[in-house]
Amino acid sequence: MKSWLIVLAVVLLGALGPTTGAAVASDAATLAADAVTLSATVNGQDVASADQQHPVRLDPVTPADVAVTVTNGGSVPLTVAAVDFSGHVLGLSFFAFRTSVAATVGPGATKTLSYPLDLSGLDGQATGLVNGTLAVQGADGEPVAQLPTVVDVQGSLVSVYGLFGLALVILTVLALVDTALAIARNRMPQNRWRRGLRLLTPGIGIGLVLVFTLSAFRVWVPSTERWLFVAGAFAVGFFLLGYLTPTPPDTDAELDEALADQERAEQELAEQELAEQELAERKPAGRDER
Repeated sequence: MKSWLIVLAVVLLGALGPTTGAAVASDAATLAADAVTLSATVNGQDVASADQQHPVRLDPVTPADVAVTVTNGGSVPLTVAAVDFSGHVLGLSFFAFRTSVAATVGPGATKTLSYPLDLSGLDGQATGLVNGTLAVQGADGEPVAQLPTVVDVQGSLVSVYGLFGLALVILTVLALVDTALAIARNRMPQNRWRRGLRLLTPGIGIGLVLVFTLSAFRVWVPSTERWLFVAGAFAVGFFLLGYLTPTPPDTDAELDEALADQERAEQELAEQELAEQELAERKPAGRDER
């Protein structure tokens, strides 16, 4: 109950999926880092300029027309083996489409690669606003250049991303119920730090659920920074709430005292019964003597 959100927090801190627009090193290792420039459009919309207000719209029902323009500013030919279009949240990939193109771009040349992209499988993979990356890959499968973008996936809540959010909701509700029952039964820890840590877990969960919900309903893009900020803010708020709440009564001490009183009462009752039994045994003996 408590550990799953801590694990998620560690994932949040370590999920730094790179989405820079600068070109990266090529497979030939002879092209300069800025030798390859890349531009692309999806259904006529520029990929690099897409943002939260104007995302690239992907509809599983309709194939997307993709056009990728690669300019080789180096001195050696560039082999473009494939174009990879993916969407990711917290460093986790929720959809990826790899299209083989097998094109060669000569030194100082520019080539445009156009193709239709079948999105029929997207419905079960994601929904809402997600971060995307369009990258061209060299012969070794490594990205030669890539563009960050924002994608609006017209998918279903019954998808991998939707089920991911549903799992967050269920686990957060369970954490809240567990904490509420502990408060109602006066079973919260006596130590302030431990009380804060007890409320930290549902706080993180509420933050994660909020970011997912706003992403699924297309309010904002769930960037890693936003996940960290919102989850961290709720975690701090709930920790302070637990830390500053009044110390609950020591139910363990009260229970121990009640058990001790019960044991003393039982012992006194047993001694009284023993005394009455001894008295009852003496009376017949006294009558015989008379």
